[in-house]
Amino acid sequence: MASMTSSGKMIVFCIALAFCWSGVSAAKLSPTFYDTKCPQALSIINSTVAQALANESRMGASLLRLFFHDCFVRGCDGSVLLDDTANFTGEKGAGANFNSLRGFEVIDSIKSQIESVCSGVVSCADILAVATRDSVLQLRGPTWDVLLGRRDARTASITAANRNLPGPTSTLRNLISAFKAQGMNATDMVTLSGAHTIGNARCLFYRFRIYSESNIDQTFAASLQANCSRSSGPTDNNLGFLDVTTPTVFDNGYYQDLINFKGVFHSDQELFNNGTADAQVTKYSADQNTFFNDFAAAMIKLGNIKPLTGKKGEITRNCRLIN
Repeated sequence: MASMTSSGKMIVFCIALAFCWSGVSAAKLSPTFYDTKCPQALSIINSTVAQALANESRMGASLLRLFFHDCFVRGCDGSVLLDDTANFTGEKGAGANFNSLRGFEVIDSIKSQIESVCSGVVSCADILAVATRDSVLQLRGPTWDVLLGRRDARTASITAANRNLPGPTSTLRNLISAFKAQGMNATDMVTLSGAHTIGNARCLFYRFRIYSESNIDQTFAASLQANCSRSSGPTDNNLGFLDVTTPTVFDNGYYQDLINFKGVFHSDQELFNNGTADAQVTKYSADQNTFFNDFAAAMIKLGNIKPLTGKKGEITRNCRLIN
């Protein structure tokens, strides 16, 4: 399988691009931010993620999704981790998050361990960013230098979460618009959608596609129908793999599925449906190295959406609560 270990120059180039994309905010972030402030931090994150994935490989996809859902709502500030308070309703109850976001306990464990060795130093937002990178790498995907120095939000917004997060029924136009609102382009959208090469989907969210859409491989649809009834009921929460080829390996199998009309969500197949994204999907389906390089660059760009730095926000001591 192709890897990024032979593409160090590309990773450095990606970091340089990330600074250019993000302007002043990114200039305050650095991959060495904790080297002297808390040198144990990255190894604690890595070992905890490794154990979590050893217990359940699906957790890698859950952490990646958690990071995406954090960054798309008011920036990469850890707000998605906050529980509701008397002053605000958190993002965990938003339509795209309720009963589906996972991985909070992994972040809690990492935070607790780091607090025991360097209290009040490492933000939850940075922990989530690094844990996401480590998850992808440990599932045989690319790596990248995570720019660090984010601070944590003191509030959250269920309204912004409901407004900003694209859903499984999104059209190509909807997807492009949602990414554009975050300063990302259509190319970034197709690249980051490749995160669906790992993880699971609930029957509730792909039922309509497998029973009512025509741009789907019929044998594939029948295989999903066996675990997902036509009508709402007991099978609603049954899970299907988002990438039917290699569901627990981070690779380009997702794009190969799309060109064979085996996208699980409507929004997935929209990327290969006689539209403007077809060429990029085709390229990634045939060239995993290009996908890996582009994904690393796009993840850096994603991580630089409106970070809180300097005196903004705080370093929370419990990722679920403000200080």
